[in-house]
Amino acid sequence: MPIEQTLQLSLGPVLFYWTRERYAAFYREAADWPVNIVYLGESVCSRRRDMKLDDWLGIGRELAQSGKQVVLSSQTLIESEADLRDLCKLCDNGEFSIEANDQSALQYLSTARLPFIAGPALNLYNPATIGILARANMQRWHAPVEMSRSDLARLLADCRAQGLQHACEVFAYGHLPLAWSSRCFTARRHRTPKDRCQFVCQQYPEGLALRSQESRDVFTLNGIQTLSGACQDLRHEVSDMLEMGVDVARLSPRAEGMAEVVAAFDAARQGELPAPDPLALVDVEICDGYWHARPGIDNSRGRTAP
Repeated sequence: MPIEQTLQLSLGPVLFYWTRERYAAFYREAADWPVNIVYLGESVCSRRRDMKLDDWLGIGRELAQSGKQVVLSSQTLIESEADLRDLCKLCDNGEFSIEANDQSALQYLSTARLPFIAGPALNLYNPATIGILARANMQRWHAPVEMSRSDLARLLADCRAQGLQHACEVFAYGHLPLAWSSRCFTARRHRTPKDRCQFVCQQYPEGLALRSQESRDVFTLNGIQTLSGACQDLRHEVSDMLEMGVDVARLSPRAEGMAEVVAAFDAARQGELPAPDPLALVDVEICDGYWHARPGIDNSRGRTAP
């Protein structure tokens, strides 16, 4: 039977460094996908300057005309005065809400009394913190990517008990963002300094795989960001998410196969899951360990890439 209440689907910000042409083509296609919310902007590295704020605003207006809720994502690691100036311009865009991904964005937005979404990098683990951000005009919050289903269920129940009814978002598909550093790992791989990196990360539109001696993808390097080697896939957890009170499932963009990923999650939220369990949606290892309170790299369903 189809699920009566459905999750909203969101398309997270592109974490990798693409060309202007690839961004434009991707979002032209995304305008017709069954996603409710689209996050835009550069959230990883300030040196990725192909897309300016006006470019993101232009894409955002087109997506808004297609019925999408548009959110601009702030940078996760602020390293300079220039980064702060860019952050202020982003927050003052006057058109779209902001996803705050660090304390600088939180301070600016709360001082200005601007509505915002609390991003996954803020690490919200308890009702007290969520309550503080709610009073600062938070509209929605993203659960930490390593939080288990059982811990999130308890947190949501505690929030409801304290009258905190703000929407919760879960990272449902994609390489999990794990860490950020002032060092650029992709540049180091190419033996170039960060400030003269020659934008080598643009050569890896889905990141640079870091493999173990057993040839298993352990991490994905993405400039200053480290992601999981496998993609989290929580399609089969949609009914649990609904039961526990999750409102939005986030799908993190990848360069290839994203239309199929969105279609699969759209079917899942309507209660339509193929049987027997299919292989991975795209040619990549799948994980869901964190969701089941196990090591993040684990895969409870034993699926492997085709």
